[in-house]
Amino acid sequence: MKECGDIHETFNEKQIWSESVDRPGHQFKTEQVALNSIAERNKISPQYLEQVFASLRKAGIVKSIKGSQGGYFLSRPPQEITVSSIIEALEGDYRIEDEELPKEGKYTGSVNAIQKLVIDRVNDSVTEILQSVTLHDLEKEYQEYIDYGQDMYYI
Repeated sequence: MKECGDIHETFNEKQIWSESVDRPGHQFKTEQVALNSIAERNKISPQYLEQVFASLRKAGIVKSIKGSQGGYFLSRPPQEITVSSIIEALEGDYRIEDEELPKEGKYTGSVNAIQKLVIDRVNDSVTEILQSVTLHDLEKEYQEYIDYGQDMYYI
């Protein structure tokens, strides 16, 4: 289980959709991609990517082909891979830990209230969002930004 700041760190440090899966729907659908090419394009360490992809492979998100022409590709269509599954593969459980219940005492009621009204609701909402967003959604949004967002001016 994670503390609140850990989810934010996952998005910043891993940059899941751009670095670890490198525009999934674009190349991963039809051909494997070498980690060195991802590392060069994103200016990150190949050793770091090896660790990331080992976790993604272990979770069944990507598959690999060994050899000089080898690389990684998605094990399923991007529409079936959720952000939730990627975060869990890379960081473990992203939910806020449950409140520790005191064995006895006057604080049991307040701890239960915090658990029910805050922690459980935050966890449910975060889970709903992360399970509803897929790699396909992220790629689509990214592509729209590349195609249209950079040239738009707002007054």
